[in-house]
Amino acid sequence: MISRQPVQSLQFPQRLQQRGLSLLELLVAFVIMGIALGMLYKASGSSARSVGEVASYQRATALAESLLALRDAVPAGGWNEAGQSAEFSWRINSQPHTTPVSESSPVAPALHAVNIVVQWSDGSHARQIELHTLRPERKAPAGAGVR
Repeated sequence: MISRQPVQSLQFPQRLQQRGLSLLELLVAFVIMGIALGMLYKASGSSARSVGEVASYQRATALAESLLALRDAVPAGGWNEAGQSAEFSWRINSQPHTTPVSESSPVAPALHAVNIVVQWSDGSHARQIELHTLRPERKAPAGAGVR
């Protein structure tokens, strides 16, 4: 009878099992994290800057509307003023505005085109808003021209 002996397999020294990250994997992870943080910083920085710009535009618009509310009618000679308020400088001017109705009807009120410009500096950029509207001309009180 033939006896069979178990064949012993060749055994190679087992490689040490890798635990943790290699230096290359660690460097790649840091690069990816750096890019992601850079994009996040840029996005949040531009959002904060946009909020500041919107706040400046809102304050400038409120100033222009309050200047317009000073007068409900324009004097016969027009309305020309300029001034400064906090970081804003403003200018108001008006000129007569004709319409087909005002030309054909003597009872139609004379209109003036009123332009308000508010300017300010936002860091290195000059900003401005313009409001355009129509206002009636203030009529002289009855009997003011008669002496």
